[in-house]
Amino acid sequence: MLCQFSFQNFKSYKKETTFDFQASSIPEFAESLIAKELCSSLLPVSAVYGPNGGGKTNLLQALACLISTVVKPIHDLEKNRQPFIMQQKVAAQPFLFDAESPEEPTEFQIFFRKEEYEYRYYLAVKKEKISAETLDRKKIRGRKPAHIFYREAEEITLGTILKKENVNTNVNVKMPFLSFLAINYNIPFLAKVQEWFESCIICSYANPMAEVQIMVSDDKGFKGQILQLLNDMGIDVSDYRLDEKEKQLYLKRRIGEGEYELPFIHESDGTRKLIAVLPVLLTALREGRLVLIDELDAKLHPKLLRYVISLFKNPDINQNGAQLLFTSHDMATMKNTVFRRDEIWFAALDEQHSSQLYSLYDIRREDNERVNSTAAFDKQYLEGRYGADPYLQNMLSGGGWR
Repeated sequence: MLCQFSFQNFKSYKKETTFDFQASSIPEFAESLIAKELCSSLLPVSAVYGPNGGGKTNLLQALACLISTVVKPIHDLEKNRQPFIMQQKVAAQPFLFDAESPEEPTEFQIFFRKEEYEYRYYLAVKKEKISAETLDRKKIRGRKPAHIFYREAEEITLGTILKKENVNTNVNVKMPFLSFLAINYNIPFLAKVQEWFESCIICSYANPMAEVQIMVSDDKGFKGQILQLLNDMGIDVSDYRLDEKEKQLYLKRRIGEGEYELPFIHESDGTRKLIAVLPVLLTALREGRLVLIDELDAKLHPKLLRYVISLFKNPDINQNGAQLLFTSHDMATMKNTVFRRDEIWFAALDEQHSSQLYSLYDIRREDNERVNSTAAFDKQYLEGRYGADPYLQNMLSGGGWR
């Protein structure tokens, strides 16, 4: 489970920026949190809002960059441990709107939990070369983290645990040492780290091709759950099948006494989107994975988007600690009946054209008090009170048409 992710000098983000899945001490939706004894509770869902070009997608791409940088060498050499991965390689591109940043490394730091341990992984990349890398771990109930390895350019220092394994430290400057270890050694605790990175799912529905990349399973239980979810959402599909010869998916419906098939390409945009995304979400829920989805709300009715969010926020359904991080423009879902204040995030550009990221819970009113949990989040957002408004209020009042 993801606890916290920090990065800097990546695309539109110049300064160090932190996204946090650790829950704040607020009462709303407490029953939906991912709780573990003697450690902080985690959020199951977070949504990122903001104007076009504000940095929403780049936040997800920063996390995707770190994940794919670690995972791609492992998968290229077929050393992966996870059977299902939806990954795309994202390059580490620095901030370009000043003279210094393009010559500085892009830096990432991630905290995550896997079973009884918390891990901290740091990676710095400059012009496709690894300039620094660190891995530490700490038992959840422990006090002092154990140093696994430290890398500065081509110099790698091993912690006590790895020294016992007699590992080689001669690694290509473009390959993360973590990836090198996963490829060449079978070290149980490092296998857990590898599995966590591989389990992350990355989807971008800003790319139309994402809707034709459909995961079809022969597992009857999995198929039954997909059909049940579709029917719960008002899509009355009785069955589906993949025609291997035609490479075409068909959806079946019962109408009266008859059963009829319709090719996937003839379904509505919303139905195609659901057929593409539901198997991904169900896999995450069943296996406790992290899912990153850019433009999850695209082509979905607000009620369907709420339903998807509710799956992750329901502890009876989300029993394995799955987490969903997505970008959205859907104002109908930005409600205090849907989200906690720390589950709503905003991305917007500052005067230097650098993206800023902050949660609704971080915002202070003029009296220095936080936004009230009963506030009309969507209305106040459109009024510009949260600093990342999409400029609609100005346009509607005539300011955008002069």
